[in-house]
Amino acid sequence: MATILGANTLSGGYEVANSCRFNRADGPNMTKTPGSSGDLRKWTWSCWVKRGSISNGSQTMFNAGSSSNTQLRFDSDDSINFYQYHSGAYTARLATNRKFKDVTAWYHIVAHWDTDNGTGGDRMKLFVNGVEETSFATDTNPSQNLDSYFGASGTALYVGDKGDGAEEMDGYLSEMVFIDGQNLAPTSFGEFDEDTPRTWKPIDVSGLTFGTNGFYLDFEDSSNLGNDASGGTDFTENNIAAADQATDTCTNNFCTLNPLVRTDQITFSEGNCKFSNHASNDDTGGGIGTFGVTKGKWYFEIKLLAQSGNHTHGVISEFTNPVQQALQNKTAVTSWRNSDGGEVSVDGTVGDEDYGIMAQDSIMGIALDMDNYNISFYDDNTALASNINMSSTRGTIFPCITAGLGTTAEVNFGGCSAFAVSSAESDANGYGNFEHAPPSNYYALCTKNLAEYG
Repeated sequence: MATILGANTLSGGYEVANSCRFNRADGPNMTKTPGSSGDLRKWTWSCWVKRGSISNGSQTMFNAGSSSNTQLRFDSDDSINFYQYHSGAYTARLATNRKFKDVTAWYHIVAHWDTDNGTGGDRMKLFVNGVEETSFATDTNPSQNLDSYFGASGTALYVGDKGDGAEEMDGYLSEMVFIDGQNLAPTSFGEFDEDTPRTWKPIDVSGLTFGTNGFYLDFEDSSNLGNDASGGTDFTENNIAAADQATDTCTNNFCTLNPLVRTDQITFSEGNCKFSNHASNDDTGGGIGTFGVTKGKWYFEIKLLAQSGNHTHGVISEFTNPVQQALQNKTAVTSWRNSDGGEVSVDGTVGDEDYGIMAQDSIMGIALDMDNYNISFYDDNTALASNINMSSTRGTIFPCITAGLGTTAEVNFGGCSAFAVSSAESDANGYGNFEHAPPSNYYALCTKNLAEYG
């Protein structure tokens, strides 16, 4: 099986500039309705996907139709479900046995529909990261010459939800392609890397023949994220804004908050860039980032929207066990504590100096120096505490945040911020989209930088 693309960390080759964030709570989708029918018996769909949550209801990637429909989605058990439904029954369905639960990586999914084919088992196919899925919990082949709803005249197409305000996508979509009238192999959209042959990576798809109702969503125009780059009719965006354009892509994967490593009272949203404590009591909860580092210099930002009680922003060692208990008790955490005048705590030991409490809506910059084992904190680009020694916090270090009941914060690792960024500062390699420029020689937590410095 090919490596799940935690992201392409390889130099050279085709680079994907953008993805689109789908924040499930907003009810986001893109839609358009073809005016004439394409080939309803043969087509190919391809997309790169980074999930925002798992086991969180069904999440639609692409759908055509309403009560009768053709759909590709993640089911609530985290399998991929590719099906056609008509008059209260499934007329075709592939539901994988394999579960897709990695929220740190990008998956590439290809679906074939070919009901002209005389062999029943070849009429629907699914491929993930260049390899065909062959093990299915449900394997119902469509009848020969059965028309699908994808590309049918007058039948609405939806990206990111089912079209009825349900089963919304949570995460990021990139390089979505629909080829009308052809079954193209996964190698039309990606390839195995020459030097690391288990790694599947994207290739340029702009030269493909898309067909009558084919399209290509590259998400490169923030003012028109539904733009069909193949020249066809654009999709209309609903509950999707320019700020949902991301540079977190299948060729440069960025750190986000990790929904699989957090205390129970914490929820994440906005592509895992927003943190909320919804506890029914005053329990402190927390979560960590998806990327850990052992060397290099790294920068990220946090904006405090609402606060109640103490909150901390900083880093945590992976050797803390369990992580949830450490977040709760603030042990093995090096962090800024926004209480008692503003303090820095290293593994539970609070320093003597008071730095002043951060104001609500200010942006904290955190500069982590793993080469010298120190950390610095900034308030709207003004240094609060510089080069705090954190040598007692060893091992792989992850970004973390902890907070009390009612606290909401937004995190920006550079790939897609939950707060509005007005100045668009990047690191010295040109990666990231920050409110404030990272300090010299500090870099965004993304796989391109990790490959060079991490």
